[in-house]
Amino acid sequence: MDQHKTTAGALQTPMTGPINNPAAVAQALLHNPGATQALNNNPTAATAAQALLGNHGVTHKPHLNNPGVGQQLISYPGVGQQHINNPGVGQQLISYPGVGQQHISNPGVGQLMGVPGSGQGSINKPSTAQALMRSPSDSRALIRGDRGSMLSMSDDNVMMNQILATHAPDGREFDVRPLLYLVEDILNRATQHVDFLVKGTLDQVELEERAQAANHIAMLEALTYTIDRIACELSYKALGGSDAHATTTAIFNLLSSYTWDAKLVISLSAFALNYGEFWLLAQIYSTNQLAKSMAVLRQLPSLLEHAAPLKPRFDALNSLIRTMMDVTRCVVQFKELPLKYISPDAPALATAMTHIPTAVYWTIRSMVACATQISSLTNAGHEFGVSTTESWELSTLAHKLRNIYEHLKQQLSYCYKHIDERMDVEIYQMLLAIFDPNVLHIDNMKALKALIYDKDDKQPLLDGATKRQVSLDVLRRKNVLLLISSLEFANDELAILEQIYNESRIHATRLESQYEVVWIPIVDHSIIPLPEEMQTKFENLQSPMPWYSVQDPLFIKKPVIRFIKEVWHFRTKPILVVLDPQGKVVSPNAIHMMWIWGSTAFPFTSLREEALWREETWRLDLLVDGIDPTVLTWIKEEKYIFLYGGDDIEWIRRFANSARSVASASRIPLEMVYVGKSNKREQVKKVTGIINAEKLSYAWQDQAMIWFFWSRLESMLFSKIQLGRGDDQDPMLQQIKKLLSYGREGGWAVLSRGSNIAVNGHSSTVLPALGGYDEWKINVAEKGFDGAFKEYHDKLHDAAHPCCRFEFPNTIRIPETMRCPECPRLMEKYTAFLCCHDEQGIPGSLF
Repeated sequence: MDQHKTTAGALQTPMTGPINNPAAVAQALLHNPGATQALNNNPTAATAAQALLGNHGVTHKPHLNNPGVGQQLISYPGVGQQHINNPGVGQQLISYPGVGQQHISNPGVGQLMGVPGSGQGSINKPSTAQALMRSPSDSRALIRGDRGSMLSMSDDNVMMNQILATHAPDGREFDVRPLLYLVEDILNRATQHVDFLVKGTLDQVELEERAQAANHIAMLEALTYTIDRIACELSYKALGGSDAHATTTAIFNLLSSYTWDAKLVISLSAFALNYGEFWLLAQIYSTNQLAKSMAVLRQLPSLLEHAAPLKPRFDALNSLIRTMMDVTRCVVQFKELPLKYISPDAPALATAMTHIPTAVYWTIRSMVACATQISSLTNAGHEFGVSTTESWELSTLAHKLRNIYEHLKQQLSYCYKHIDERMDVEIYQMLLAIFDPNVLHIDNMKALKALIYDKDDKQPLLDGATKRQVSLDVLRRKNVLLLISSLEFANDELAILEQIYNESRIHATRLESQYEVVWIPIVDHSIIPLPEEMQTKFENLQSPMPWYSVQDPLFIKKPVIRFIKEVWHFRTKPILVVLDPQGKVVSPNAIHMMWIWGSTAFPFTSLREEALWREETWRLDLLVDGIDPTVLTWIKEEKYIFLYGGDDIEWIRRFANSARSVASASRIPLEMVYVGKSNKREQVKKVTGIINAEKLSYAWQDQAMIWFFWSRLESMLFSKIQLGRGDDQDPMLQQIKKLLSYGREGGWAVLSRGSNIAVNGHSSTVLPALGGYDEWKINVAEKGFDGAFKEYHDKLHDAAHPCCRFEFPNTIRIPETMRCPECPRLMEKYTAFLCCHDEQGIPGSLF
């Protein structure tokens, strides 16, 4: 006999029929005229047939002449034995036209059968394939028998010990992800074809071609033989009705040297090869003659004619396949976990690793069941369409596998949580190191990437001027103002910020200094993806901004938010952190100086803030600068001005009438302006309406003006606290504290002549001082109206000593201590619960 080259295909399509039973072979040949004619026309095939019929020595020759093949067989004893002990496979192959010729003419088949003892198992054992050929419906018993063996196995430990005994990895590691992408693509497309066959249409979903983009050619070349070998193992054992556990164990023997994730992906690849081919033929056989001939050979036309009644079985099949893919993905994800952030003895990972062998076993076992179902369909056709037992079997496996998957998925989520926590700590520590004031950087890119986005695959910023996405490079070596806020950003704040921003750019141009503003939105990462309402709010805030903004709030990671809150003391109110061109923080929050001095505070550094305070004095311009031109006009005209507030309308009526009477009696030009209160917005609106109606005085109509007045006043205090001067005993700071304290209760009034403030008094002393005009009017001529009023008011104040209090919400940085502005004592600290019954408070108000 001529020696032919042994191919992998020869090993993968074994014919292990009863070689010592000439009658059986002859009977098969008689039922296959094509095979008989082939033998007549092919001496080599005839010689091989003679070997099969009576010349055992011929069948053993290839073993002697091709030792490589023998070694291959010896290296997979379990698989070879399984093929040898199933005589029905060989007979089934011979019963198909032309199949026997190929096997007989290929010495590889003989090599496989030439293993000692190969023919013994078929001497007295009836052929399972013969039973299938006589009555296709008899294969139901095989399926039920296999199902019974699956469910009757009471000792899973014994079964798993057998599987674990096959596991002997040789240390080789390779990335199975590209292969998994390819398999997913095949199975995802294949599992769509049931609806195509039943409905006649198929919505084509273009899946991402990730596998094609990956560099995995070398890996496929190395695994092709193994994948083909398992594909044949699945196909021919399914034809022979072999025990599912035995077939699964044989596959594990073949994959003994691979890791668990590789076993699973390689096996799934083999299954996808068969299942994908099955549905590829189903899809194109009506339009492609080659496919049509192959489909006829596989009996597909008959099957496809009865696709509708078979749909429940296909649905069960596809459901199990999808679960198999879920488990496979999950096992691969465990393999890909970064050991830098999670150790193998971490509880979640350790628990998962003990269950992965079981998961791999039942997934491969499910592939065997699916292959059996496909084989039964192609051999038995529509006769199985009326039975639900086969669908039940697949559903049972799917249920078992789904439970395994859910458990693994839960452990995987625990692992991811553990990894995220470790990575978050690492990122947080990195931020602390980057923003260490003693560390110098070449430019600001390291700092900005750590805060905003550290990869180069996306452009993280949106240019407010052009509305185009740009990279962080537009900020390189510039002064950068990081505007950090939640999505609760009041329009009033944005309008004022935009005005200051535009004015500051004029300053920057004049000083030849480059600076940019970047909005960093802070959102709750516990609700990802962002709800549509929150996304809309973000886009509405971002749209009118003239400066740069982070294009996606989720770019700002959790450890960055933690850093911003813990180190830069962000709560809910906006802050403005200033970085110099090297990324060093030159102001932890410039929002205060921006509210107080506007663009004059440019370049918004802490040094500039201290310089501005050194130049500042307690004057009315400081309180109302940039808010109301009318009041500024009064100041220039050196008029007497009462700035007052509160929400007690009765006190306001008495105060306004008394002040007007005293001014008239003293013949002085007096103006009054009502500036509301730092909270109780609706009550302030009512009071303003009454003042207007009764013409008690001038009042600010725009709520934004009232908000800005109190925000600037609060910023004066917090600016001092931020600079470490919150307890300085300078007169200006004491007056700011008094006014903020008075604004909490009752009413208050500030009297000035022009810009010079004479009195800053509480309602309990200001009104009585006006009422005592007859007592101090004699001093007006000598000391002036403001001087005489101050002297008398101070006497009342010294006797009254109104209490001072400051209420800090937890949305801001609370100072550890604070001295009373009325006396030098340290104030006591209390925890208070407060409700002002005002759902529409002043936007951005601190108190």
